[in-house]
Order: sequence, then C-alpha cells, then structure tokens
Amino acid sequence: MTKRVAIIASNGGMFDAYKVFNIATAAAATDSEVAIFFTFEGLNLIHRQANKQLPMPAGKEHFAEGFKQANVPGIPELLSMAQEMGVKLIACQMTMDVMNMKKEDFVDGIDIGGAVTFLAFAYDADVTLTF
Repeated sequence: MTKRVAIIASNGGMFDAYKVFNIATAAAATDSEVAIFFTFEGLNLIHRQANKQLPMPAGKEHFAEGFKQANVPGIPELLSMAQEMGVKLIACQMTMDVMNMKKEDFVDGIDIGGAVTFLAFAYDADVTLTF
C-alpha cells in the first residue's frame, strides 16, 4: 500500500527549502506519493528566479560553505530531483493572486490550485508536515 506525504511550504528561506525538498525526495525515494503545497513566501521555492538566491538566516552564512563542502545539491537541483521523482508541486492560487504572480513566474511542471486541491490529496495522507 502506497504511503502519502503531504507537505505545506509557507516559508521561503534557504533552510526551509532544504527541509521541504529533503523530506519530499526522501519520501518519494521510498515510493511514497508526495505533494507539496507552496503558499505565501513558500512560493519562492518554486519561483524561477527566487529559488536560485534564497536568503540564509542571519548569522548562519557559514552553512553555505558547509553545503558546498558536503556536496549538497543547490535548491534548483533538489527541485528538479523532486520533479523527476514524481513529487506533485502545487502553487497556491490565492497567494499568487494576492502577490500578482503568474504561472510563468514559476518553474515548469507545477500545478496551480487552492486549498481544496491540496486537501483532496492531504485527506488520505499518512504524514502531513508544515515548513
């Protein structure tokens, strides 16, 4: 029986992105069905430009060198890996409207939907996480 993992990404920093995509790809690697709902600042994680320059928390800049030395992929690479592994990416329509964003602002291959779209997936989720 396939497990379902539902993730809400509502924050848009570097650490948030690593948490979201690390959990999502790990779950997908174990043959789980995974969906991520990106809302508010979480939309930065799938934004064509913003996901290449996510902010590092103040005082944590030394992590950038640690990621590099440990050969940890960057966020755009992790996003691509997630997509290749079948992770469903849902951008929040309401937040896009509020922030005057369009589908073209985001990476290819995302879905756009509201809370109901995400809930349809999350109702049957075995694990639900929020970052």
